[in-house]
Amino acid sequence: MILPASWTMVVIVTAIVLVAGATNGLAGFGFAVVGTMALATVIDPATAVVFMILPILAVNVSLVRDLSRRELRTCSQRFGPLIAAALVGTVVGMAVLDRLPEAPLRVGLGLLTLGFVATAQQRVPLPGWVSVGNSDLGKTPLAMVGIGGVSGALFGGTNVGVQLVAYLRSFDLSHSVFVGVVALVFLGLSVTRVAFAGVFGLYPSAVVAGTSVLAAVPAVAGVAVGKRLRTAVSDRVRRAAVLTLLSVIGIRLVASGLGIV
Repeated sequence: MILPASWTMVVIVTAIVLVAGATNGLAGFGFAVVGTMALATVIDPATAVVFMILPILAVNVSLVRDLSRRELRTCSQRFGPLIAAALVGTVVGMAVLDRLPEAPLRVGLGLLTLGFVATAQQRVPLPGWVSVGNSDLGKTPLAMVGIGGVSGALFGGTNVGVQLVAYLRSFDLSHSVFVGVVALVFLGLSVTRVAFAGVFGLYPSAVVAGTSVLAAVPAVAGVAVGKRLRTAVSDRVRRAAVLTLLSVIGIRLVASGLGIV
């Protein structure tokens, strides 16, 4: 299915991208998962994944500029194994994207989203094995390669990179550096995905590709709005708002994939 050509759909897509951008600007993550999952409730999920590739790239370009040159160089060296492995995994995930059936993909996307909510919430303590990044072993280059490869494959096929976000959170970075590092990681992945989307012929039509380019504008605008709100909203409120939004989207996707709604 391609994007339906109607003003109603234009308004819906623009609103989704704006809200996703504002979420990312506010919390430092969430654009890809919020945008893709919300879009997947109104169009087929494979098209939603491909459509969001270019807006994701635009958002991460705007966010990575928050890092100073020294921080950029230091983070690139520190997380080099993670980024390299994630790049390889991303290509693998993209290669199998168009082979995934719609209903199971919706359920899978929903479960991944709800899984992230479960690991990101702080009210109910989780077993130590759930967050490997909290251990010293989980922060070694070898662990980065394993986590990066698996997470990159999931991101390449679904736009869900919340595993990488959760892993990077375990390094106890300041909020500004965390936002920049997340953007740096996903910027590298997004550049790779733009190139391979053409190679694999993932765009179902020129209309989808062109509209995806245009969607970068409200995406970046949404990020700017979220950045302005960041200092006025506490971390607790930011987290609660993002996780609530993701919970609603995740439940909606699972229900849709199971034919309940």
